[in-house]
Amino acid sequence: METVVRRTWMPIIAGILDIVTGSLVLSVLFIFAIGPMIIGPVMEGTFHFDSSLLFMVIPALTIEAIAISGGICAIKRRKWGWALTGSIAAAIGPLFLGIAAIVLIILSKNEFK
Repeated sequence: METVVRRTWMPIIAGILDIVTGSLVLSVLFIFAIGPMIIGPVMEGTFHFDSSLLFMVIPALTIEAIAISGGICAIKRRKWGWALTGSIAAAIGPLFLGIAAIVLIILSKNEFK
């Protein structure tokens, strides 16, 4: 006999918080780090690539990609571990929306397949 699991709004809100956090951080990262790394050398006519920011950009891109993919998993209510990982990755960023997403994902664990 299967038990009926009540579907709540918590995973959807957590997924939205993860996606919003990841998107905002990626936007700011592109505007202030990736854009100047690409546009500066092109405007000067030299193609010297400054790799000093890559040590900050690549981990940030990875973390925010995990946050967005975890948010998608949370909205679909699939793969609870990935949804929790995405919420933790969102909490690493400068916004505190990821902390609320972690709480909502943990509270709604039984809704995931």
